[in-house]
Amino acid sequence: MPMSKTPADSNQITMAEQKEQPSQTRAADYLTLGRETHEPQESADLLLPPRSNHTVHSTDQISENSSPDPPHERISNTMVPVTPDIHPATYQTPALQRSIDMEGFSYFTQHPIKHSQNVEDNDTTRASPLPDGLPKSAMLDDEVLRRISHAAIGPAEFAGVINSVTPDLALTGNIISATFTTPHTIKYHKNGEWELGSRHGLSALFDSFVYLSSDKSPWNHSMVAWTGEIEAATENTISLNAYQEASAMPGLTQPSAPIPVEGDLPPTPPNTDGLWIPRSHQKQLEYRLAQDKRLKAVPVWLCDDNEADTEGIILNDQHRWRRYAEHSLYPLFHYKQQEPSDGRAERIEWANYYRANLQFANKILEIYKPGDIVVIHDYYLLLLPSMLRQRMPNMYISFFLHCPFPSSEFLRCIPRRKELLEGLMGANLIGFQSYSYSRHFTSCCTRILDFPSDPTGVDAFGARVEVAVFPIGIDATRVERLAWSKEVSKKFNALKEMYKGKKLIVGRDRLDSVRGVTQKLVAFERFLEMYPEWRGKVVLIQVTSPTSRKEVKEDAENKIASRVNELVMRINGTFGSLGFSPVQHYPQYLAPDEYFALLRAADIGLITSVRDGMNTTSLEYVVCQRDTHGPVILSEFSGTAGSLRDAIHINPWDLTSVAKQINNALTMPADMRQSMQTNLYSHVTTHTVQSWITKFLRTLVSTLASNRNDNATPVLDGTILLEQYRIASMRLFLFDYDGTLTPIVRDPEAAIPSERVIQTLRELASDHSNAVWIISGRDQEFLQQHLGHIPELGFSAEHGSFIRHPGEATWENLAETLDMSWQAEVIDIFQKYTDRVLGSFIERKRCALTWHYRQADPELGAHASKAAFDELSSTVAKNWDVEVMAGKANLEVRPTFINKGEIVKRLVHHYSSGSASQTGAKNAHQTDGNGPSKQLEFVFCCGDDATDEDMFRALDGLSGAQLAGDHIFTVSVGARHKVTLAKWHVLEPEDVLESASLLIGVGLSGEPTDKLSQVNLAAVAGLEGRVPT
Repeated sequence: MPMSKTPADSNQITMAEQKEQPSQTRAADYLTLGRETHEPQESADLLLPPRSNHTVHSTDQISENSSPDPPHERISNTMVPVTPDIHPATYQTPALQRSIDMEGFSYFTQHPIKHSQNVEDNDTTRASPLPDGLPKSAMLDDEVLRRISHAAIGPAEFAGVINSVTPDLALTGNIISATFTTPHTIKYHKNGEWELGSRHGLSALFDSFVYLSSDKSPWNHSMVAWTGEIEAATENTISLNAYQEASAMPGLTQPSAPIPVEGDLPPTPPNTDGLWIPRSHQKQLEYRLAQDKRLKAVPVWLCDDNEADTEGIILNDQHRWRRYAEHSLYPLFHYKQQEPSDGRAERIEWANYYRANLQFANKILEIYKPGDIVVIHDYYLLLLPSMLRQRMPNMYISFFLHCPFPSSEFLRCIPRRKELLEGLMGANLIGFQSYSYSRHFTSCCTRILDFPSDPTGVDAFGARVEVAVFPIGIDATRVERLAWSKEVSKKFNALKEMYKGKKLIVGRDRLDSVRGVTQKLVAFERFLEMYPEWRGKVVLIQVTSPTSRKEVKEDAENKIASRVNELVMRINGTFGSLGFSPVQHYPQYLAPDEYFALLRAADIGLITSVRDGMNTTSLEYVVCQRDTHGPVILSEFSGTAGSLRDAIHINPWDLTSVAKQINNALTMPADMRQSMQTNLYSHVTTHTVQSWITKFLRTLVSTLASNRNDNATPVLDGTILLEQYRIASMRLFLFDYDGTLTPIVRDPEAAIPSERVIQTLRELASDHSNAVWIISGRDQEFLQQHLGHIPELGFSAEHGSFIRHPGEATWENLAETLDMSWQAEVIDIFQKYTDRVLGSFIERKRCALTWHYRQADPELGAHASKAAFDELSSTVAKNWDVEVMAGKANLEVRPTFINKGEIVKRLVHHYSSGSASQTGAKNAHQTDGNGPSKQLEFVFCCGDDATDEDMFRALDGLSGAQLAGDHIFTVSVGARHKVTLAKWHVLEPEDVLESASLLIGVGLSGEPTDKLSQVNLAAVAGLEGRVPT
């Protein structure tokens, strides 16, 4: 069988040719791609596909099989569960239901047949009510419907139509897709020429990009992607050396000496290792990618900052940017754990992963305009959503994961689990291939981050992150056209003649640990053992394309390639002969015509993945079996298993069962094979890659319209924090104590600072440019006892009632003139509830009274707290100038004008005006020797409960007046879905200490000799543009 070196991946076919697009395209044709029908099922057989609920005139009735439309434009039927045994109702998420409710009028859901024939609306096509949350101004009128239905519109006009539906979104009609690599392999010639090839893998994803960039899509699309590893053309290097040697050779006579010609010489590379590319040549590649008519691309040049300048760029160790994703994430996401290591290599890999995501964020911000939609793809860019949210809080961001997402038990095994999940929390919508993956994700957010979640999304710091399921498809029309081309038909006939009288079982897999190639071979061996009548009559043709993933190349445990070769030789030696081999193994890429010819010639398609995201081979096989109706045997662990419900599902680990299913497929009656193929073909040709991306964008716009997330608080960006810290001449730190520096515990007296807290605070306060204050509700005695031995610290006790400046021993009472007679009434009320709630107690402070119920029954304590709050608010709060505050498992009463916000204003004024230099002790924080007074340019304020909102409110009021807004970092601590005035959030007290350690360059112990943690190393690398040595 002749084999070509041309890749067999369908993405190369996509990049090689594309269906001619009409110059004029109806917006309705685009907007109805992938339209879902949702009709209630009253029969017991809920898994049978229902009839479409779309209504047309009787004279225009078109059956599913006789429709003249191309497959990807036919009416869709998606009442098939994505995961086996999952009821279709599971997928009725609020976001999806809102989209369904809008189908009568939404710009996403108009009927292609109805509008193409100019059919007037009847009772069955009346508009549904607007979903909850949409403003009244969002209603579509007849004019908008007419424009969508009959006008051939471009991105600008289409954006106007969208904005008439959801005016508050102000969408531009632009989509920026971020994927890790371009669809091209790139080779560089030193004369400035660029050679572009086709990259293997992710064919469906690149097909969706081509569609979004085509005339059939009303969106204006751009792709941001890394160039990938750029290969140097070796022949040019040889010619350049020869040229240099010839130029250095003296001539025999003056006329024979080499004459340098201006512009003929290539740019002089620096004397260093790596691939040197002049800036002019970079611009040539950027221009070529930007002018690609089929897919406009904006390349990201990944390198250290010191490897790029105005002259050019040096590319060193290009594979480092993908190491963490492929060595740590890919195996774990496919339920394969790595061997334990000392973590030194992972520190560097994580830093490079962080920097790669950061450079993607910077590149997107260069081309982003407010109102653009950003769609991020796959596990290489898990940190990118939060990085974009940190820099552009109102950006519209979505993320789609193309591989499985593991259960929380597996995700817990990766050290950076928290950072990875936090990275995804910046998205408005996250899409998965199947329901089980989305369920695992929401479960991880709850179990690891402590975020409230449900099957439809996650609540995180005032924001709602929607989660939905979008099984990807293929470009069925293109595949069908290519599969029946003359070249393919010729090779198809040759294959049928070559294997005349034999049954062909075909498999095409990448050679890595999750594709199940070894399981397939062992199952085939078992089949030949169990059914000897098939010996000599069945041939397994297995194509294994090579992989570049590091985890496979270094897999010393399995040695997959060796194991596959061993099994092939064993099977052929046992069941073959000199003239016949039951297994034909081709470890190479196939040319497109050979690949499709093989799929057409097959009698069975066999896919035995042990864990897979979306296997497009199964979908392409279904299209290629349009006429011959060969069954497909599909692993239940593949992402396509839930979509292809009529396929023969197998457990690849149950080898005997797989062998039986192979026999069943070979002996299946023709009418049963035809029925199975009809259903599969209908599904694949309607659930295309075009309908997939259309559904995804439709759900995103619906989500944005209903969940504005105006109160979303991004996770604290260590790189931005460190950058401002380093340039500030004077810095002010304001820390709450309980829940901020130490975790909340049942017994308040047990909340003592750890050694790391003490060492970090001591090191932070030792810098005379830092003023560090603890602003707590604790009394003076507690703060003095546990932190008073650090003389450089300033203290504010009882929410600002008492203060002690750094370097001083005495406390100043700011409430000594206040009337405290109200305390007697409060004690009486608190005592009443203390008697009722076992485990509660009263804490008496000089200026405040607190009732604690942390040690009580949670439900009883919360109920009693609400009752006490109402009683205090209606009695004491009305008669006295006091405030009743509900905290974390406590209730506190204090004077109204004594709060943390007032003390923060006092301190900012104190350090901004230079008044702190009036005393020798405080002068250390304001001047360097005899130098001038420093300017306050950095404020870092952290707190976890309602009393700390006073600090955030005060600093927000000072922003722009006494302090620049980007000099203030207010940080809310905790994982709840509370709405906060803070600009940033972190999950727990450990993150507060991590941030402080980052600024002063210390490790987990707080000692200056300890090296930075893995997270902080990445933040430093992101700022400095290289990994510190």
